[in-house]
Amino acid sequence: MTSKDSGHSIAHSPVVIDIAGHELDANDRRRLLHPLTGGLIFFSRNFRDRAQLTAVTAEVKALRADLLITVDHEGGRVQRFRRDGFTHLPPMRVLGELWMKDAMRATAAATAAGYVLGAELRSCGVDLSYTPVVDLDHGNSEVIGDRAMHRDPRVVALLAKSLMHGLLQAGMANCGKHFPAHGYAAADSHFELPIDKRSLKAILAEDVRPYDWLSTSLSSVMPAHIVYPKIDSWPAGFSARWLRDILRGQLGYQGAIISDDLSMAGARAAGSALDGGIAALNAGCDMVLLCNQSIHDGGAPVDVLLDGLLAAAERGAWQPDATSEARRLELLPLTPPLPWDELMHQPAYQHALERLP
Repeated sequence: MTSKDSGHSIAHSPVVIDIAGHELDANDRRRLLHPLTGGLIFFSRNFRDRAQLTAVTAEVKALRADLLITVDHEGGRVQRFRRDGFTHLPPMRVLGELWMKDAMRATAAATAAGYVLGAELRSCGVDLSYTPVVDLDHGNSEVIGDRAMHRDPRVVALLAKSLMHGLLQAGMANCGKHFPAHGYAAADSHFELPIDKRSLKAILAEDVRPYDWLSTSLSSVMPAHIVYPKIDSWPAGFSARWLRDILRGQLGYQGAIISDDLSMAGARAAGSALDGGIAALNAGCDMVLLCNQSIHDGGAPVDVLLDGLLAAAERGAWQPDATSEARRLELLPLTPPLPWDELMHQPAYQHALERLP
């Protein structure tokens, strides 16, 4: 892939960045054209209304048709777009609660939630939501809390697969998170580095089971910024033991691995965001996220990561990987989305709305 303004050609565009506001400025356009930029992540600050969102996604695709446009849009408290017609989706724990009353209705509701979520986002030009959460509800983690579907890994796996089926019907890939487990450690990895002191046997017996059972269905996986000291001294997202040996080797997972935000406190074990990006890519991540840094110093931290990774590749500190690039491209939708007005009158969408819990 070639960036005209940089003169560099590279076979792998692993970095997902953000923008500061509602529209692209000159610096945003320059960064989106950087040879290492492979995606864009939106936050609530980037949303004014559907017309604005659709216009900015169209402009991004006009710059780079291959860019993956993403958002954290799970439902409940993690839903970036909540106005101008977007359906307010329930927290995923509601699906688990419904399962305890009527398991089959819960699976139907999960599929409906996935379809509504995916179809609404896609109609505005968004390619991927980082969902479903497949962390188990151990009752310990406030940051996960009602984002988790259930305590039982079997229930989590079946509800997640049902939700992923709905996403697939909308033409959207999926992202299981946070591998191997974020439901047991109490600390919030946005603000500190959580520690999970359980044994590998204990984690594999419960929290990792959904990743095993869904290994042929998950389009992408996001590892946790959590240290499991009995397995590795590095957080999972920087650990070749977790990513290459266990996720890819033991579980046979073939899809994309996308790091959690390199600016989170839990990522600082690797050093700077640039250090973390290099460590994550070397550990087995195909893509790395850098969030909320376009709003600082005119986006200078984004440039530091992009240009630093480019220089690091040139000196051999990490190796661009064509297989990783293929995994990134496989996350792009294969079908055109329905425009919003058409979607609102589509019988399948109306039926899905009726099946939401």
